[in-house]
Amino acid sequence: MTRRQLDARAGVALLAPALAALAALAAWPGVWVLWLSLQKRIPIFGIDRFVGVAHYAFLGGDARFWNAVRVTLVFTVVSVALELVLGVAVALGLQRQHRGRRLTMALLLLPWALPSVVVGRTFEWLYHPSAGLVNFILGARAINWLGEPALTLPALIVADVWRTMPFVALLCYARVLTIPAAVYEAARVDGAGRLATLRDVTLPLLRRVLLIALLFRTLDALRAFDLMFVLTGGGPANTTETLTVYAYRSLFQTLQLGLGAAIGVVVFALVMLVAWAYLRAVGRTEVTA
Repeated sequence: MTRRQLDARAGVALLAPALAALAALAAWPGVWVLWLSLQKRIPIFGIDRFVGVAHYAFLGGDARFWNAVRVTLVFTVVSVALELVLGVAVALGLQRQHRGRRLTMALLLLPWALPSVVVGRTFEWLYHPSAGLVNFILGARAINWLGEPALTLPALIVADVWRTMPFVALLCYARVLTIPAAVYEAARVDGAGRLATLRDVTLPLLRRVLLIALLFRTLDALRAFDLMFVLTGGGPANTTETLTVYAYRSLFQTLQLGLGAAIGVVVFALVMLVAWAYLRAVGRTEVTA
């Protein structure tokens, strides 16, 4: 037996415990959820029978499901886009800041460190129609940010951006610190202004970090549940009901376990599709670098 074969066997032996734990904690529950999605199971009525892909066929014609898909995609696209723009802006601001940088970093980390439930309750008070700080600052009278269908989703997006933008900002800031000062000096010598430097120097050098940040934030946004559940519970009129909230309501409120599992499988497939697309984009970036 060659040295390479011995190393390969040793590697498999070392990985075996981790692979066994991963199979027990992830693979088996995933297979069980997939199997549950093929059954009609409502324990409160004693219903438990195999129905195949009937739940998926139902979801294909379910207006509530497609509304949840739309809300999930709008929430994800707008939130992640705002986090990207604001994160890069904050990172560049930190780069140029010379005094009080540690204090700024501490304040920047505060929203990211807070639990989502705490953030939800905080914004619930901020958005209060009569006593909320938002209405006081705007000089508005009793705007119901969490009760008006046209305002609820934007208000939810603002809360999510406030909580998660520091993650993107910190990643970008860490990358910005590694860019040699000579690169910017060369750009200034060539006559590049601030906008041209940002477009032609900073953003291309941030591309890999931005792709990684977008991967994590997109996956988190697609699976987001706690913030909208605390703030709105999916209302009003299902305007903030994402796929995860719809799955929760089906599983725990109406006890349609098979239908809820089918929605969960759809969310898993969507997350895997997005992860695959982002990883391909990261791979292309590494090849062309």
